[in-house]
Amino acid sequence: MIIKRLNLENFRNYEKASFDLLDGTNIVYGENAQGKTNLLEAVYYLASGKSFRGVRDRDLIRNNAEYAHISAEIEAPELDYVVEATLSSQKRRRLAINGVPLRTLSELSGRVSTVLFSPEDLYLIRDGAAVRRKFMDSAFSQLRPVYAQLISKYNRLHNHKTRILRDWREKPSLLDTLDSFNFQIADIGALIIGYRARFLDKITTYATQIHREISGGREELSLKYKTVSTIKNPFDETEKIKNCILHHMKTHRSAELSARSALSGPHKDDIDIYINGKSAKTFASQGQTRTAALSLKMAERELFLQDSGVNPILLLDDVLSELDDSRCDYVLNKISSGQVIITLCNGENYDFRNSRSFEIVDGKIKEKSI
Repeated sequence: MIIKRLNLENFRNYEKASFDLLDGTNIVYGENAQGKTNLLEAVYYLASGKSFRGVRDRDLIRNNAEYAHISAEIEAPELDYVVEATLSSQKRRRLAINGVPLRTLSELSGRVSTVLFSPEDLYLIRDGAAVRRKFMDSAFSQLRPVYAQLISKYNRLHNHKTRILRDWREKPSLLDTLDSFNFQIADIGALIIGYRARFLDKITTYATQIHREISGGREELSLKYKTVSTIKNPFDETEKIKNCILHHMKTHRSAELSARSALSGPHKDDIDIYINGKSAKTFASQGQTRTAALSLKMAERELFLQDSGVNPILLLDDVLSELDDSRCDYVLNKISSGQVIITLCNGENYDFRNSRSFEIVDGKIKEKSI
């Protein structure tokens, strides 16, 4: 899968720009704050329907503009198509494939497959559980669109339950619906846990091997899925996992009412990460932390390729400057196939083959060379 052409209009600091991208390495370079990361953000938005910076749609619209438009011409193994997003300061956004509007965000899954590696990902190891859940969900949603639908349904149910727990003292009648929501949450939650367990099992195989290669065989990476405590085996049948979640909800009912928040379910999941048997979050050095994060992201790309037979578009945002020479060499060797869009600061020199370069100055393409 590749993007043949990317068009931006009123997106961030781009008034109007078009990029003819190569099936290879596309280098976007320039000084800081010129719009390099904004270009990657546009591609990521077409893949996921959101910004990886965690901002609202209105913040993506250029100053003094009423709308922003992103479109990409996609070349996939079996057919070509156009994915587009129109963001408005007054109306709801519009997502479309070949001009046909999408009814739900989950319909976007898999249309533009990407793996993003940004400086923030270097802290994937030490941040809170939410970052690692996001890693699992964003990666697996692209491989299994049905998983994206499950996450969407679960989030809606969880939000309803949260409102019940938040307001039940002022409106005691809300508790009449709590059991119904618990049952639905357990039903969908069991499916999510099964998917996550299998995803993590697969990605562990690749991440362990990659980490061993980067560290020169000196370090061993291991991952452990951490979910609802009553679930002893996340690979169990869905009905058994569902009953375990319901049991956990029953024993934590009083605690949830007191805390006014949902304490049971996969929204609390995490991944325990170990290096040579020790918790990476607690004991890893800065170099080990970066190596582990890099291994997870490169494993995500490898899993996608092996599962689907298609190389996802690799987005690298100012990452090489954060890595030492040996890790840079590893990344450069690993990105030799598939489409890559990488941002670099002026002055950084790396040996890229089969590449095209774009210099960005204040949201404009100043120079383009092949």
